[in-house]
Amino acid sequence: MVSSLQMVEAAALELSPEERAQLAQRLLSSLPRDLEPEAAWDAEIRRRVAELESGALNTTPAEEVFADARRRLNA
Repeated sequence: MVSSLQMVEAAALELSPEERAQLAQRLLSSLPRDLEPEAAWDAEIRRRVAELESGALNTTPAEEVFADARRRLNA
């Protein structure tokens, strides 16, 4: 027995690539958005920026990192 989902999927696959993209966008936007991960990332970004600005992080200039990587690759 073919399910409704299988029938819809088969019909959707007959659409043009542009129509499938539009359908995919509509389906994705119909789903409820879970803002928790977004809020968690925002908090993490704020925490990292605060650490950087306060000087709590030991940072290495990019030039040194790349020079070290080149030395290791050529060793």
